[in-house]
Amino acid sequence: MSARFTKFQGFGNDYIVFEADQLSHLNDLGQFARRICNRHYGAGADGIAIAQRSADADSDFRVRIFNPDGSEAGMSGNGTRCAASYLFFHGLWSSDELKLQTRNGIKRYHLLERSGGSFLFRSELGQPKFDNASIPMSVDAPLERVIDYRLNVDGETLKVTALQMGNPNCCIFVDDFEAIDWRRLGPLIENHPQFPERTNVIFIRIVDRENIEERIWERGVGETESSGTCSCAAVVASVINGQTDRVVNVHAPGGLIPIEWRADDQVVLTGTAGVVYSGEWPE
Repeated sequence: MSARFTKFQGFGNDYIVFEADQLSHLNDLGQFARRICNRHYGAGADGIAIAQRSADADSDFRVRIFNPDGSEAGMSGNGTRCAASYLFFHGLWSSDELKLQTRNGIKRYHLLERSGGSFLFRSELGQPKFDNASIPMSVDAPLERVIDYRLNVDGETLKVTALQMGNPNCCIFVDDFEAIDWRRLGPLIENHPQFPERTNVIFIRIVDRENIEERIWERGVGETESSGTCSCAAVVASVINGQTDRVVNVHAPGGLIPIEWRADDQVVLTGTAGVVYSGEWPE
């Protein structure tokens, strides 16, 4: 049986989107994700998104996200935006507002523009959580906020800010990305024993009160061009450290991402997603 899909990318973060019934014959979605996401032997992607209509009245569709290592993510800002684009592109949804049920709760997507296979959304991605238990992060004594925490990594002590933004996130402020050797530190922090569910790792360089640059080591993915939840976490971390205002342009390798941490505590990302190609995966 062949499974039909459409591949989308948002800020260079690419996802293969399926409707759930196309994969109903599979017993192990994680194993399937590992195969199809492989960039040499599969279609190649930063993850897969699986959409199906919701069974409840609170949301319109349910979306599950699987990483290239087979793990299931709690949330993906870019992945769910790719899934939202799939629903509009294939005529499964037409209202300007779309509510998606994720493992991390319901997220709202407002369609702002459409041009062919490219879609611009304002996405409400939820509220951050700061206490170490919610992240989760193991520490000696409970912390309401994890700011300037001294994390020992391979014999080196790093000051980190950690928070929950759909997934665990560990943020490190730097002056120079290459000077800190972030590609080496990324996997070490991702799998650090103090993060029992593994963590995204975001290296942040402050440009000014309204602009930051970032490099991302995403859990289950590795180095990536962008990540919606990571960029949201980077903005929140910059605000609570007094480095930026609440409306920030995030400069990621994949593009410029406008993010606002609103007064109602909702973190809002405005971004595009576009079709790459459609195809079938033979079983």
